[in-house]
Amino acid sequence: MGVSRSEELFRRAQAVIPGGMNSPVRAFRSVGGSPLFFVSGKGAELTDADGNTYIDFIESWGPHILGHSHPRIIKALQTQAERATSFGAPTESEIELAELICDLVPSVEMVRLVNSGTEATMSAVRLARAYTHREKIIKFEGCYHGHGDSFLIKAGSGLMTLGVPSSPGVTEGTAKDTLSARYNDITSVQELIRDNENQIAAIIVEPIAGNMGVVPPKKDFLRSLRELCDENDIILIFDEVISGFRAALGGAQQLYNVMPDLTTLGKIIGGGLPVGAYGGKKELMQLVAPNGPVYQAGTLSGNPLAVAGGIETLKILRDENPYEALEAKGKSLEDSFNEIIQQNHIPARVNRVGSLLTLFFASEPVVDYDTALKCDTQKFAAFFHGMLDRGIYLPPSQFEAIFISAAHTQGQLEHTRIAAREALQSIR
Repeated sequence: MGVSRSEELFRRAQAVIPGGMNSPVRAFRSVGGSPLFFVSGKGAELTDADGNTYIDFIESWGPHILGHSHPRIIKALQTQAERATSFGAPTESEIELAELICDLVPSVEMVRLVNSGTEATMSAVRLARAYTHREKIIKFEGCYHGHGDSFLIKAGSGLMTLGVPSSPGVTEGTAKDTLSARYNDITSVQELIRDNENQIAAIIVEPIAGNMGVVPPKKDFLRSLRELCDENDIILIFDEVISGFRAALGGAQQLYNVMPDLTTLGKIIGGGLPVGAYGGKKELMQLVAPNGPVYQAGTLSGNPLAVAGGIETLKILRDENPYEALEAKGKSLEDSFNEIIQQNHIPARVNRVGSLLTLFFASEPVVDYDTALKCDTQKFAAFFHGMLDRGIYLPPSQFEAIFISAAHTQGQLEHTRIAAREALQSIR
């Protein structure tokens, strides 16, 4: 059998790009084999460099909630590209996107556009530190907030009051200011606050964890965080880069009716182009330069192409309100997986919130980082390749989310169900 075009491209990429990938999440390291290289996407389908077509459940890791190449978004991008791709100066469209975000996200009164989710989270934490005049933050094991130094901290077993860098290049000085709590365990947060009294600037959390696989918050977990922050003058930051405009039109904060002080956004608000944003109460946001002393800048912040894609996406979501249909599609896929699991006695679990879900190869419920790590990653790798062989493109990691779009059809979901049954039966 000859070498595929994707394999040729991968070999070529490895000579000039570390690991042949511009983001490690795209690599097949945890599942084995060579990553696929893609050339086009339409609706809920992708076509690779060899002409093979797949039903896509990655959606560019979330931005394509309306599917690939939505005609209205493509038209908006074409119109803007003909005018200019960047100005390095203000545009009216920046205001329009900011107004949409402020109108739709319950807690956001003012917003600053940036270029990525990582920029957004880094900036939000800096703002919280400046406002509180404190240095330490609390994050949660298994929650990913981008590759900023403050977030690349390994908690280890049990509670640790001092962080340990989990990536070379992160200094011990940075690590000591990041404390790690257990997701869905409010007691672990209370203990950190008690042991670091009047030192915590912010608690940052994915209100729906999506980077250890999908892990929903337990009842009252988010509300308890809100109460702790109020009692201790701590800024609560919701990282809604994944859940923003996906869990609901107003994000997870609308779904669970818990309002953070600051919100970080990305993915969907760019319509498939690079983008990020952070926003919240005016009292906080007025501290950002040029109004205040907290400096943050970016040459391409508010890039007109990304803004055009975001405006069109948010208008469609607002006007067409696809969330009931997305919930139905998500439940359909969840029910299909659960039926196959039960009929074949497979040790696996499905976690889902709306159009986000993960099939965990675990014998017990996955509620936090520790229980996620108990998953059988070898079985997931076999399942991944079984699905790939049947034309289904899943995230190449046990610890990522399946994304369902408005473009997925009932026929595609049925094809996925049949493929899953065959793939799971072959590895049990």
